Amino acid sequence: MKKGVLLVNLGSPDSPEPKDVKKYLGEFLMDERVIDVPLWARTLIVKGIILNTRPKASAAAYKKIWWENGSPLIVLSEQLQERIQQEVDYPVALAMRYGSMTIKKGIQELVDKGVDAVFLIPLYPQFAMATTETILVLAEEIRQAHFPNITINSLPAFYNNSDYINVLSDSIARHLEGKNYEHLLFSYHGVPERHIRKSDITKSHCKIDGSCCATPSPAHEFCYRHQCFEVTRLVAEKLGFAPGTYSSSFQSRLGFDPWLLPYTDRTIERLGKEGIKNMAIVTPAFVSDCLETLEEIAMEGEEIFHEMGGNEFTTIPCLNADKPWVDLLAKWINNWATSEPETV
Repeated sequence: MKKGVLLVNLGSPDSPEPKDVKKYLGEFLMDERVIDVPLWARTLIVKGIILNTRPKASAAAYKKIWWENGSPLIVLSEQLQERIQQEVDYPVALAMRYGSMTIKKGIQELVDKGVDAVFLIPLYPQFAMATTETILVLAEEIRQAHFPNITINSLPAFYNNSDYINVLSDSIARHLEGKNYEHLLFSYHGVPERHIRKSDITKSHCKIDGSCCATPSPAHEFCYRHQCFEVTRLVAEKLGFAPGTYSSSFQSRLGFDPWLLPYTDRTIERLGKEGIKNMAIVTPAFVSDCLETLEEIAMEGEEIFHEMGGNEFTTIPCLNADKPWVDLLAKWINNWATSEPETV
């Protein structure tokens, strides 16, 4: 079998213009694993409300971070693809879950090169319904409908992989070198609490209280909340952070349902009010910088912190196409290509 690799990230509008942002948001928010309510309710919420109110504001946000050569998420993901391709002997394609760089196009690119065994890498450290699961489900639907003769294996969530924790920790330490920070905030993308309960394979463990994420359970294999807190714990342990000098929070909530707490914007506000003058923030739910890191955190977050009396606000970049991250992905790809997928 000829083997190939498909990297999949979230996606981006084709441009920061309202019409393209509206098209992108429509596809993204109509995904039943993003807004997981019955179709009639999702249609009412998305097409009746959100797409009539949000595209203009979202377009303005995209324009603030858009690069001359395109969407930062796309540009950085393409750089990652190119650098991985230099390190492995297998074709490497790139796709997005939403937008014009479709998973079908990515698989087709590999098939055109003779590939019949695909290693799909969702570019998310943690498992979540709205990220990894929706990618895997759609990829399998596309395989069955259009490419029945190929096989697809996927990289599981790597949030607690020791090599990944080492790469992430080293990146954080490098960007904090020489910084006089008092608190490091780990900000993860938020999800509704119901997503955590829906992903609970035990149907009883996830209480979203003060103990369930720290109590060992088979549910943790698919528990986004546990996996986020575990990244923070492992990095803090690796770097020797003292208790009270770091914490975790969740950003980018939407709507009025309960989302994972604490909220990042409120946490930044609280830290400023408590007298923290210098803080740093890292976003380990993302491997590539994007709207949520470049605008929501690096711009809006910093503005909140300064309004609360804070001074220095250090935003730590995502891993993007850093060489240690490229080398690690290349290692995982080579392990898959030369052994059973389960051993990666």
